[in-house]
Amino acid sequence: MKVKLRRSGAKIMASLIVLLGSLSYIMILAVINGSVGFIAAMGVTVFGATGVAKALDIMGLCAEIPLAWGWIIGLVVGCGAIRGGLRYLEQYSNHYIAFNLLAVLRDKIFGALRVLCPAKLESKQKGNIIAMITSDIETLEVFYAHTISPICIAVLVSLAVFLFVGFVSSWYLALVVLAGYIVIGIVVPLISSGKLKASGVNYRREFAGFNAYFLDSIKGIKDIVLNNAEKDREREVNRRSDILLKETKKMKNGITKSSAATELMVTLFIAASLIVGILLVHFEIIDLGRMLIGVVTIFGSFGPVLAVSALPGNLTQTFASGDRILSLLEEKPAVSPVTNGKIFEYENLNVKDLSFAYEKNAPVLQDVCMHAEKGEIIGIVGESGCGKSTFLKLLLRFWEKDKGEIDYNGIDVDKIDSDNLLENVTMVSQTTYLFDESIEDNLRIAKPDAMQEEIERACKMASVHDFIITLPDGYKTQVGAMGDNLSAGEKQRIGLARAFLKGSQLILLDEPTSNVDSINEGMILKSLAEQKSKKSIILVSHRESTMAIADRVYRVDDGIIQEVK
Repeated sequence: MKVKLRRSGAKIMASLIVLLGSLSYIMILAVINGSVGFIAAMGVTVFGATGVAKALDIMGLCAEIPLAWGWIIGLVVGCGAIRGGLRYLEQYSNHYIAFNLLAVLRDKIFGALRVLCPAKLESKQKGNIIAMITSDIETLEVFYAHTISPICIAVLVSLAVFLFVGFVSSWYLALVVLAGYIVIGIVVPLISSGKLKASGVNYRREFAGFNAYFLDSIKGIKDIVLNNAEKDREREVNRRSDILLKETKKMKNGITKSSAATELMVTLFIAASLIVGILLVHFEIIDLGRMLIGVVTIFGSFGPVLAVSALPGNLTQTFASGDRILSLLEEKPAVSPVTNGKIFEYENLNVKDLSFAYEKNAPVLQDVCMHAEKGEIIGIVGESGCGKSTFLKLLLRFWEKDKGEIDYNGIDVDKIDSDNLLENVTMVSQTTYLFDESIEDNLRIAKPDAMQEEIERACKMASVHDFIITLPDGYKTQVGAMGDNLSAGEKQRIGLARAFLKGSQLILLDEPTSNVDSINEGMILKSLAEQKSKKSIILVSHRESTMAIADRVYRVDDGIIQEVK
């Protein structure tokens, strides 16, 4: 399946260049250094050819060369020295820009992810995001360090060579080299880019997909082994690997053909300039010395346009990576954060005629009505997939409600300051994510300045304190990557302890006891019952037994919530 870019290559390049911002002056400096440096490199051979022409002048085979031998030798040596210094400055400038912009882009991506989460990120594969932050960003380094300035340098150097050959040697030779620049620097790259675009986009897509699948395989290795699914997973990894290899071969094959076509064109135009030069001497339009200077200048001038001609192979991947990154940066969040909104301190919640659908004509919740007062435990029960978790997310404004009201203390949720809402309302989801840090550090996410006594109190409320103190390092125990050193139930109870530690007045619990045994469930429910005098708790579960502590219970069936009398 072919994947098309959402934007044209020109639009992607323009958008990426705009990101230069205040670094644009360094890019201009890099272009000047590169152009003057390449002209200096050409000067070595040109002034060498001038020395040969002067020798021919002494033998009476061409017109007089006014430059003295000392000047010719000095210019050859000087051009070589200048080339070295300016080449260093050009590369330093380009990479300075590239690495600074990579840091800026990563910051922008993380900023975009913060705005898009949590709603929009639920539909994105984590492997794709990791590929974007790593390989896609690294691909753009090539664009900033090895694409923008080479194109500008090619234009400036080609123009300088055209004028030099025209004024010093012959305008006929100048027109030949101009035609060569146009074919090698514009026509061939455009043709190659068109042929390589599909393979480049497909390669980036397959690479990101393989990354995502392989990351999932590593994360789920225990379940794969326990379910004896290694062979099936291995076959799928190999299949995806073969597809990626196939796309890589297509892209490399296209790049090889493009390089061969470019080299052929260079050879043809060098031969054409030599033939034209010989004819000009034969018909006495120019002398041998001027022809030699012009032809040698042309021979050494194709470097910048060759660099441009070689770009399509990298640009196809650059465009694909740039397109993906720009799409993320331009993606609109499901809801826009409310800043400078109304402030409240939770007392009650009222929901009236609430309806919501992820897709048109596929309602998840319809005309929902419920209320909760401080000091109450509200139970919401229903089968998996009936809309219970979606309802909790709407209470936190993760998604924009389609119609109806969600009022906190009589204030509509859409008018409440987003930070203030999250201070008053905390949700514990079915799956608790733990960072590869200590248990204590994971708990302090909820309250960085918490005292040790507060942390232990919260853990006792969540029935996890006794487990933690049995560990070799207690609260300093490292949980491992993705919390793999802990069971699902232990992670869930730590997540509940986080909610208690934060101290929000309304706690939303999504299946808080789904991963614990009946003994721990009883202890957790007892702790929740003890907390209800201080705050509200909305408890979502598919277990009827969990509802025993609820003051009121609502049942969800096909998106409709009704109070159980």
